[in-house]
Amino acid sequence: MAGFAQLADRFRVKNICDLDQDRGMGLASQYDGVGFTADLDAVLADPEIDIVDVCLPPHLHFKVCCDALDAGKIVVCEKPLVASLREADLLQQKANETNGIVAPVFQYRYGLGTAQFHALVKAGLAGKCYAGTFETHWDRPASYYDIDWRGTWKGEQGGAILGHAIHTHDLLSTLLGPIEQVFADVTTRVNDIEVEDCAALSIRMKSGAVVTSSVTLGCAENITRIRLMFEGFTMESDHAPYSPAEKSWHFTAREPFKQSDIDRVLSEVGDVPIGYVGLFGALADALDGSGGNEVTLADGRNSLEFVTAVYASSRSGVPQKLPITESHPLYDSWLP
Repeated sequence: MAGFAQLADRFRVKNICDLDQDRGMGLASQYDGVGFTADLDAVLADPEIDIVDVCLPPHLHFKVCCDALDAGKIVVCEKPLVASLREADLLQQKANETNGIVAPVFQYRYGLGTAQFHALVKAGLAGKCYAGTFETHWDRPASYYDIDWRGTWKGEQGGAILGHAIHTHDLLSTLLGPIEQVFADVTTRVNDIEVEDCAALSIRMKSGAVVTSSVTLGCAENITRIRLMFEGFTMESDHAPYSPAEKSWHFTAREPFKQSDIDRVLSEVGDVPIGYVGLFGALADALDGSGGNEVTLADGRNSLEFVTAVYASSRSGVPQKLPITESHPLYDSWLP
């Protein structure tokens, strides 16, 4: 909601829709001119509403997204987009049939750090990537799972891989391109829940770069960290857990590349929209005909393809190659 509010010249929020009246009305009351309803059908039937932003528990995403597309709405949907590759492909079919738009939420892409990175790549100062590490080290105590659908396969559809590290892994492909293979070990060690809360992943990119991803919900603090080693520089992200691209990243030149050249490019990167403001601004640009920086339905599918590959590898004990097609045993569902 705050992201839309900061773009008041491009969006107007008409209603908060929630079955929990106290929660929904409480949120709506924080913003001038925003109403409240508990009737989703009324929202979908309202001709004044162009966009429906789906912020429901994961197992409800697919149906509501399809219903919104059938109603002629543009759909914004929180992660995870849907609960299987089959649902992702059916959602794409529905979008094609309705000439609709589905915009998954990957707000980590937008910020000063990622803008700096892309500027250096564009300037030819990166070269090929050799290796990297991605860390999603967060703290989720037992009380986090007091909400009954959390920590369950039925409610969340997955654990830390699906619901927590999915943003970091979207940055993996956003920064380094397509993923070729993953070898995964996932386990439940922190809390007494059905789904995984720790993982160790070994990833090979199509470019040849090798990357590790470490995931846990048992850290003493909340940290998201990315380190990438390129021909031209070594990069380390900011460590903010939920907005790792918001602040400046650290770039150290590697000979024969020069730090002065890197610093010059970095000095030319101005203010950029951050997080949800960047995400929604990119969507508005696309709707106004000047897209290219928005998150697409294909991006959402790619994220779920990686999730499917992780679960497939962890259960088989062997590396899983991508892409994953309809013939794969986990295409219809990764639920155990």
